[in-house]
Amino acid sequence: MMRLAELSASRSWAVLFGPATLGLVLASVLSVGMMPTHGYAQDDAMAEFGDEAVAEEAVVDEPAGPAANEQQPVDNGGGNAGAPPAADQSLLEWVFDSLGAAYLVVFLALSITLVSLFVMNMLAARRDTLCPTELVEEFSQRLAANDNQGAYDLAKSDESVLGQVLAAGLAKVSRGYNKALEAMQEVGEEESMKLEHRLSYMALIGNLSPMIGLFGTVQGMISSFQVIATGGSTPKPSDLAAGISTALFTTLVGLAVAIPAIAAYNILRNRVARLLLEVGVESENLMSKFEDMSPKTGARG
Repeated sequence: MMRLAELSASRSWAVLFGPATLGLVLASVLSVGMMPTHGYAQDDAMAEFGDEAVAEEAVVDEPAGPAANEQQPVDNGGGNAGAPPAADQSLLEWVFDSLGAAYLVVFLALSITLVSLFVMNMLAARRDTLCPTELVEEFSQRLAANDNQGAYDLAKSDESVLGQVLAAGLAKVSRGYNKALEAMQEVGEEESMKLEHRLSYMALIGNLSPMIGLFGTVQGMISSFQVIATGGSTPKPSDLAAGISTALFTTLVGLAVAIPAIAAYNILRNRVARLLLEVGVESENLMSKFEDMSPKTGARG
């Protein structure tokens, strides 16, 4: 009875633990069997796709050198590669390019003419040219010596304005003092008109230069607005700057020529007016000796 009970108990434990032990054993065998299979599958995948993956990583990690190099100018022996940038352009070249040949020639001609007129008027506005003190002294000495013919010859040979005025007065003194004064005034007005006529060209340049500069300003602004009108929504700044530079530089050069011209004209005109006034005063003082001369006899009464 005891052995039958032990056998029945062992069978009951086998029934209980047999399937569990068998499951554990099978699970262990399956897990061990699947591990080498999984490792072999990874090795096969790396062997098949490993080279392509490495190539893709190399492409991704490669620095963007060629793209940066494309932005840099490459000297292939052509003319554009060796051309200097706009920043290296000198100011004088920029002014010449902005003005253009036409405005450059016009302003250069006005400048040369202005300098020539200034030198001529400076030489003409001297005291030795208008009212020399040597002539005044020598003329008065000859009149004091009653050498009227000598005084006339002295005044006639002198090229100054005072000499021409005195010669005209002495030529008419035989007709009376008033006639002599009228003759002197006529010659004085004629000489004054010559001087003013020569000075007026400087004033003309002073008035004309800003007008030419204004014309260039309008032309440059029209050129810039034309670029805006025909260049679409985003015109090039360099194209706009070309017209604006023309507008500004023509105005600048026009004022640079006009300001000295107007200043020199006013200074020389005042100087000429003062010297001509001295000529009138000196001529009347020198001819006052003939104030009481009889117009009929031509001799002193």
